Amino acid sequence: MLRIAIQAKGRLFEETIHLLNEAGIKLETSKRSLLVTSTSFPVELLFLRDDDIPQAVADEAADIGIVGENEFLEKQQPAEIIKRLGFSKCRLSLAIPKEEDYRGLTWFAGRKIATSYPSILSVFLKKNAIKADIHVISGSVEIAPGIGLADAVFDIVSSGSTLISNHLKEVEVIMHSEAVLIGNKNLNKDKQNILKELLFRIDSVLAAEDKKYILLNAPNDKLQEIFTILPGMKSPTVLPLAQEGWSSIHSVIDEKRFWEIIGQLKAMGAEGILIVPIEKMIL
Repeated sequence: MLRIAIQAKGRLFEETIHLLNEAGIKLETSKRSLLVTSTSFPVELLFLRDDDIPQAVADEAADIGIVGENEFLEKQQPAEIIKRLGFSKCRLSLAIPKEEDYRGLTWFAGRKIATSYPSILSVFLKKNAIKADIHVISGSVEIAPGIGLADAVFDIVSSGSTLISNHLKEVEVIMHSEAVLIGNKNLNKDKQNILKELLFRIDSVLAAEDKKYILLNAPNDKLQEIFTILPGMKSPTVLPLAQEGWSSIHSVIDEKRFWEIIGQLKAMGAEGILIVPIEKMIL
């Protein structure tokens, strides 16, 4: 049995559960408890606060964990990043009152900076030879300048709306973060085998994200042109149609290029274009 530590609530919790469900990992019960066993795969989920996950993995209370990269780096625990998962993306940034005239990092010299990430901030300030006073706050960091607790903040930024509502502006991005799968370094052979299968399933789910399966009919004299914009996973699949001189083409495209590609295909004479979502993709 492989034990996975995950965040007990919040956006990262929801996205993690979605990933695991897509990977075929079903939970024994929907009721919230500290430890839940899967009915379809040899894993159990341990629900923790996000900032407790790195230590739980390092101390072998959990075998692996899914946590924000920012929390993993902040806690500096002896675990390792096994895989980047590509969701729950954010950044850690320095922000100051919007009316301030900012002309570079020297602005922070001698200032008080409120943050929940003192370790990451300390490393950054030291690297840039900036001496500032770090004021550690566990929550609601953005209100610190407004109530006189600090001159600036160092915190997570996603959309930036929280900064705007607190009359702050983002001036330096220190790091980008996303959900990562971390693991302790002492997994036995059985757990390593379970982890290998889990990673295979996760890879299959992530590979299908933002991908669409496209089917279309096209005149044979346009096939080579169409192949230049529909590479597929290796190359497009081509099947002859009953109508002479026409073929059916099957391929995979990136969703972000969808409208661009559709317009080009129509200009090349493609007809009957069908777009199908992809749930899993085995590479």
